[in-house]
Amino acid sequence: AEPALQNSSAAPGFKQMIIMNADLSIAVDDPGVTMSDVIKLASDMGGFVVSSYIYKTQTDSGIEVPEATVTIRVPAAKLNEALDIIKEMTGDVAKYTLTENISGQDVTQEYTDLQSRLRNLEEADAKLSELYDSAEKTEDALAIYSQKMLVTEQIEVIKGQMQYYEKSSSMSAITVRIVAKETIAPITVAGWQPQGVARDAVQALINFGK
Repeated sequence: AEPALQNSSAAPGFKQMIIMNADLSIAVDDPGVTMSDVIKLASDMGGFVVSSYIYKTQTDSGIEVPEATVTIRVPAAKLNEALDIIKEMTGDVAKYTLTENISGQDVTQEYTDLQSRLRNLEEADAKLSELYDSAEKTEDALAIYSQKMLVTEQIEVIKGQMQYYEKSSSMSAITVRIVAKETIAPITVAGWQPQGVARDAVQALINFGK
């Protein structure tokens, strides 16, 4: 998880664990092709696909066009690079990057707490093993064994939580909504392109006319 770990000024040698994720919406000529390109990008960067699906939607003019959503994971150190490449797939970053959001979650305290709990449980497990080996009565051995199983279960749960934090901080998730450029094409009325509320009003009038 080194890409997402940073030295903290609060304590020398102490490291922060940050989970970085991103959401992106873009408009392209062919959402299906772009989805495949995003999937290939994840593989090329040493990441993988979490989910992907493509479906049909309609433009304001009633034309049926494809739309896709794909979620990938890439190494945290390559998050910004991956976002730049995906936005370049639009052909015009400024015009066809519809939304972009990058979020970070500091899980350092949670991870540190888990480490502490794990150490305590492992010490308890070792002590229970010693008591089990030295138990002379069957009922004592069974009671110790039962406690040891409970401690072992807690250890496995904590290890799973720690692995989740480690993987999430080392591999950033990017969710990309991919729409066709036709769906955001401006309305033109005698050379005039209404914007904002005016555009919505004109579109409503067109829909009513249909």
